[in-house]
Amino acid sequence: MAAYLQWRRFVFFDKELVKEPLGSDGAAPGAAPASGSAASKFLCLPPGITVCDSGRGSLVFGDMEGQIWFLPRSLQLTGFQAYKLRVTHLYQLKQHNILASVGEDEEGINPLVKIWNLEKRDGGNPLCTRIFPAIPGTEPTVVSCLTVHENLNFMAIGFTDGSVTLNKGDITRDRHSKTQILHKGNYPVTGLAFRQAGKTTHLFVVTTENVQSYIVSGKDYPRVELDTHGCGLHCSALSDPSQDLQFIVAGDECVYLYQPDERGPCFAFEGHKLIAHWFRGYLVIVSRDRKVSPKSEFTSRDSQSSDKQILNIYDLCNKFIAYSAVFEDIVDVLAEWGSLYVLTRDGRVHALQEKDTQTKLEMLFKKNLFEMAINLAKSQHLDSDGLAQIFMQYGDHLYSKGNHDGAVQQYIRTIGKLEPSYVIRKFLDAQRIHNLTAYLQTLHRQSLANADHTTLLLNCYTKLKDSSKLEEFIKTKSESEVHFDVETAIKVLRQAGYYSHALYLAENHAHHEWYLKIQLEDIKNYQEALQYIGKLPFEQAESNMKRYGKILMHHIPEQTTQLLKGLCTDYRPSLEGRGDRETPGCRASSEEFIPIFANNPRELKAFLEHMSEVQPDSPQGIYDTLLELRLQNWAHEKDPQVKEKLHAEAISLLKSGRFCDVFDKALVLCQMHDFQDGVLYLYEQGKLFQQIMHYHMQHEQYRQVIAVCERHGEQDPSLWEQALSYFARKEEDCKEYVAAVLKHIENKNLMPPLLVVQTLAHNSTATLSVIRDYLVQKLQKQSQQIAQDELRVRRYREETTRIRQEIQELKASPKIFQKTKCSICNSALELPSVHFLCGHSFHQHCFESYSESDADCPTCLPENRKVMDMIRAQEQKRDLHDQFQHQLKCSNDSFSVIADYFGRGVFNKLTLLTDPPTARLTPSLEAGLQRDLLIHSRRGT
Repeated sequence: MAAYLQWRRFVFFDKELVKEPLGSDGAAPGAAPASGSAASKFLCLPPGITVCDSGRGSLVFGDMEGQIWFLPRSLQLTGFQAYKLRVTHLYQLKQHNILASVGEDEEGINPLVKIWNLEKRDGGNPLCTRIFPAIPGTEPTVVSCLTVHENLNFMAIGFTDGSVTLNKGDITRDRHSKTQILHKGNYPVTGLAFRQAGKTTHLFVVTTENVQSYIVSGKDYPRVELDTHGCGLHCSALSDPSQDLQFIVAGDECVYLYQPDERGPCFAFEGHKLIAHWFRGYLVIVSRDRKVSPKSEFTSRDSQSSDKQILNIYDLCNKFIAYSAVFEDIVDVLAEWGSLYVLTRDGRVHALQEKDTQTKLEMLFKKNLFEMAINLAKSQHLDSDGLAQIFMQYGDHLYSKGNHDGAVQQYIRTIGKLEPSYVIRKFLDAQRIHNLTAYLQTLHRQSLANADHTTLLLNCYTKLKDSSKLEEFIKTKSESEVHFDVETAIKVLRQAGYYSHALYLAENHAHHEWYLKIQLEDIKNYQEALQYIGKLPFEQAESNMKRYGKILMHHIPEQTTQLLKGLCTDYRPSLEGRGDRETPGCRASSEEFIPIFANNPRELKAFLEHMSEVQPDSPQGIYDTLLELRLQNWAHEKDPQVKEKLHAEAISLLKSGRFCDVFDKALVLCQMHDFQDGVLYLYEQGKLFQQIMHYHMQHEQYRQVIAVCERHGEQDPSLWEQALSYFARKEEDCKEYVAAVLKHIENKNLMPPLLVVQTLAHNSTATLSVIRDYLVQKLQKQSQQIAQDELRVRRYREETTRIRQEIQELKASPKIFQKTKCSICNSALELPSVHFLCGHSFHQHCFESYSESDADCPTCLPENRKVMDMIRAQEQKRDLHDQFQHQLKCSNDSFSVIADYFGRGVFNKLTLLTDPPTARLTPSLEAGLQRDLLIHSRRGT
């Protein structure tokens, strides 16, 4: 219960008398003429007003003469005669233009109910759609109250004898409605109200002694007794949805609120209540200070009409009095057009216009009533920006008073609307780190903090050394619950020395780089860092090993090497189950991790050997580095046994076939480390026989020089010549080796004898006896060759002479064809036949079957074609000067090359004439003889 005296009073309404519209003569219908110009300014209602209501844009009045008056917003008063005697009750529906009235047409207790359709006219007056007697029975009684449901299906009438009638059905028609007695009692009914909740319709009934409710939407009309005290006439009302449509009963001591099934809150407002009304969330009470019983009020209201009355407007939600004023003899209070209208007995209408929300708030601000301003703004549904402004002003007020704790609570309520820097600057200046921490915490919980706010909050925690709050802040359950920038938090915690907290954040939110930075650079926990890398997905593990591999290799080389082996072969994060080994893992390029082992040759060797064994298809850089490492170890090793083992390993690696494409690189490595066996092997693999020869010559290994010539002389004959030249320049006795070389040169005819003699002339120890046998054998062979050549020349001359004679005979004497058999089928010749000068004869059908042309003998054509092809080839090749020059340079016997090209006719132009002109018969004859000679010579061979 809230005491009346504890509620603050405000003037949230402006009061003024309603003036007549411009152009009016100042006289209202039925009103006495006003005296004076000032009196005509204000609206004056007709005298004798007994009942009032409002709705549908008009104020409705009924008077003692049976007239109903309408006052629209234009203030042009109009009326019509509704009853012959008087109007006692009016009810204007809010959702329909229907007016229900109760009045009397004749003297006696016979009230009539009339339903008016204000949208239709009957002779200029509203159409009366239904008339029926208010009293259902024969017992006379007086109507005390009237209410109609907005759905037009229910109408309830209360009487002074305690009875209530319910008209159910369409209230505008007699045919579709029926009337029945709902309630009977011993106390006058003072108030009725319908309440709709879903499909259930309740009817509140209040008398002078009790309050009850009925469910009228059913059949049995169940009743609930709500309270054992009631109220007087006009002292009940139904609230709006802001108060959950509660039924308000204003007693002399208290104001009670009721639900259909129970009593609600109670408010102690002193004074004898005359009128209760609900207006836009406010409870309007008209009361007198003198206490008069409800029973006397029911019957003696008119006799006490000259008393002063107090009108109070209560805000039940915010617990204050929005307006309070004293009036004389109030007839009723109406609400329309967003304002309250108070009717007094003198016919005046007082308008109470509610101030706008901003004006009311400013009034509260002036009195520093910020809490009340906040509640008022919420009840007025002020937007969030307006509320934030109030919270800010309230916070500023508390801050100026030194109430920092209260101020920060108000500033917290502005988050999202007020710039955080405004609040942060205040508490930084005041050095109120606790308050600043509370504000920043809320800012983060609402996910409105930026990186600077996170930095500031964590600094607050570290300054306060509040580890529990710090852990609570950072240890969220999931990523979706994180209200701060994780990377910023890690930086701040690391800078403040809270390494464990920073590690927690980095690990939980997958900031791998920060986790490893802290472990390696701050805590120096290399083992944990390496294990953490082993748990990462392949891409992150690879990149972090490239970044931190050297540091880890320096401190824990064995474990780091082991992880690199796995990373470059078949990597799976260590958290994965061991059972899933069928799916292939990822592998990194092993060549990219070689720089990590810069200062760890032992681990590098183990890594490289592991990669070469497990993955034979490893990059070439692995084998190059492994070869260089083995050669270095071999070069620096002092122990003969170990050195021999390293020598074998290096040779084995060279013979593995991995250096075919990088032959030069392997050769350079072997030469740098003076690994001669490797150099010789690579020379031999690269067919660099000249280099092998020079190597043995440099080391004066004569037998090896001969062996190289014997092994590779077939591929490179010039080796024997170089060997002869080498031994010829040696001063010591090399007769044995010179003899061996000369023997091979003689067998293969590699050098002219003169060149051999010139070469050996450089050796001062070489005597004629060294080459005597060689020269003798050479001269004998040349003598034999000369004899053979002379014999061949003689035979060629005889053949040439014979052919010339044959040609001459063919040209000068007739040719007799005596062949009796065909040269193709060897059958006897028969006519027709074909004969050629060469002496071959053919059947015509055989010739046509086998010949390629009519002018060539099929038997001689293949041989002649060979000769012609040889001639054409000589003609094509005789202009190939580049080829001639190349052969001349590369050949050991230049004379043979030149002689061959002379024989091809390169140096003289050969012209073939088939049908020479007569004038040039002699030269052409010689050319023809040359051609025939060539043809016959080829045929002869």
